[in-house]
Amino acid sequence: DQHWEPNLSMNSPLDWPEPIVRVQSLSDTNVIPDRYIKPPPERPSFSPTINADTNIPLIDFSGLFTGDEALRATTLEQISEACREWGFFQVVNHGVKPELMDSAREAWRQFFHQPMQVKQAYANSPATYEGYGSRLGVVKGAVLDWSDYYYLHYLPCSLRDHKKWPALPTSLREVIDEYSRQVVKFGGELMKVLAVNLGLAEDRLQNAFGGDDIGACLRVNFYPRCPQPDLALGLSSHSDPGGMTILLPDQHVPGLQVRKDHSWITVKPAPHAFIVNIGDQIQVLSNTIYKSVEHRVIVNSNMERISLAFFYNPKSDLLIEPAKELVTPEKPALYSPMTFDEYRRFIRLRGPRGKSQVESLTSPR
Repeated sequence: DQHWEPNLSMNSPLDWPEPIVRVQSLSDTNVIPDRYIKPPPERPSFSPTINADTNIPLIDFSGLFTGDEALRATTLEQISEACREWGFFQVVNHGVKPELMDSAREAWRQFFHQPMQVKQAYANSPATYEGYGSRLGVVKGAVLDWSDYYYLHYLPCSLRDHKKWPALPTSLREVIDEYSRQVVKFGGELMKVLAVNLGLAEDRLQNAFGGDDIGACLRVNFYPRCPQPDLALGLSSHSDPGGMTILLPDQHVPGLQVRKDHSWITVKPAPHAFIVNIGDQIQVLSNTIYKSVEHRVIVNSNMERISLAFFYNPKSDLLIEPAKELVTPEKPALYSPMTFDEYRRFIRLRGPRGKSQVESLTSPR
């Protein structure tokens, strides 16, 4: 995220293409509006899913810090395999306090249950994207996702504007500051591990992201109850455009699905675990050794669901390209240099589209 506000002349529309409907206001209807009905191949009821016992890898992060070298090596290998085979894994004992995770989730749940006029004061626009929103992309007439969200900047500090953070509940600003600080610290530790596992210097990926001067933002997803969950999605299939995502899921209501070998796995969250996934920028930096993976969110007819996605991103005006150490005559660079800001603008105009976004940028060979 730039140290300047996005240049609106660069294809960023100032407003949404049609009036915004808050999905939460639709959750008590019996039939969902046509705008939310996915084409049959994209509906959860049509998609092949893997048997219910399969789950993404679960890794105990404390194995890196006990002083036991054998345990450290095993933990590094588990993370390496998860990055190469899955692009997704769960982490426990990550250093973020469990009670802080619970407080953050609860404070945001209280925000989404504030009266509509309180929330509307924070309504967002495509130009800055920050605030209370209900759609991605600015394609008029697009099929929409069954979710509302709140998006805010945390880093760089020049973009952090507490006035854009909800004032209610009164605990929220303080909780989010502390939560974000601890998650950024965990993200920095993960970046070292990913670099070491790629055979790079420990600080190589972090430096490619801008060192201490990275981008970080939070998107809180609120998925209201949906009367026809077999026809809709809370979030369409996509890979994350940024560096790495650290997700705090709903402890009680599963919803995240990860694509694995043409089928979908419903992630079963472990208590006080984060779900970590590789984003498109690390796919580019690793020259596709690590791949970002398609995921989506299904909705529920009985229960609302809330999750906090923390995006750990490159500084947005740095060129991101495959690390020179990972480029060989046998495996040439698969991507041309592009800033994260250019890439994100490309995504935001189009909305979520599976993996087609990052794949459309592969250098022709």
